[in-house]
Amino acid sequence: MTIWEALAVCAAGVAAGAINAVVGSGSLITFPTLVAVGLDPVAANVANNIGLVPGSFTGAYGYREELKGQRDRLVRLGTASCLGSIIGGILLLYLDPRVFQVVVPVLIAGACVLVVAQPRLSARLAPGREHAHSHGGVALWLGVLGAGVYGGYFGAAQGVLLIGLLGTFLSDDLQRVNAAKNVLSFVVNSTAAVLFVLFAEVDWWAVLAVALGSTVGGFAGAKVGRRIPAPVLRGIIVAVGIAAIIKLVYG
Repeated sequence: MTIWEALAVCAAGVAAGAINAVVGSGSLITFPTLVAVGLDPVAANVANNIGLVPGSFTGAYGYREELKGQRDRLVRLGTASCLGSIIGGILLLYLDPRVFQVVVPVLIAGACVLVVAQPRLSARLAPGREHAHSHGGVALWLGVLGAGVYGGYFGAAQGVLLIGLLGTFLSDDLQRVNAAKNVLSFVVNSTAAVLFVLFAEVDWWAVLAVALGSTVGGFAGAKVGRRIPAPVLRGIIVAVGIAAIIKLVYG
């Protein structure tokens, strides 16, 4: 990797870290960039996942005010994210990559529908939420597990999936949901990263370039994202989700 290629990857990391903190789908910037500078798709995916871990952390840290009171919920859902990420990482290492080419766009489309319908769904579910679990119950745990599998395998737009799920099953405002999404994304990325470090070939120069950029981008993105009104944030989430589908289907 030349110095110019490394700078391009680092710049992509800044953008990805910021987008991940606000919505998700930052991998749609860094992954193609890594492939463009010469990494094969699996190696690019591995380097991308590991490199985005610091950005996931800074993004979650930037939302620390919105995370207050969510510890028990995140511990419970974090186990689903961790387990799902392990399964997804194993699939990446041993499964034919073409298997998810049809499934992934469908998952993202479903998440976009959830995000759009979430206010109406929340209103309909509100009467029964007085006695509901604050962590979303078994249905949300299984949904987060599935999102973790997807995130461990590829990760692009896992934030959209998580926001759709959390926003539908939890009685909480969108900014707190986004904060929880950042923590769960960090759990998924860091779990998969450990797996890849142990069992995959890692291009550490590529990891370093992505990590440097995503660390800065994650912190900056959190500062901006916390000030975005819920309707605007919802629109951004859906726009990014649609862009992700187009990229995965036609890219």
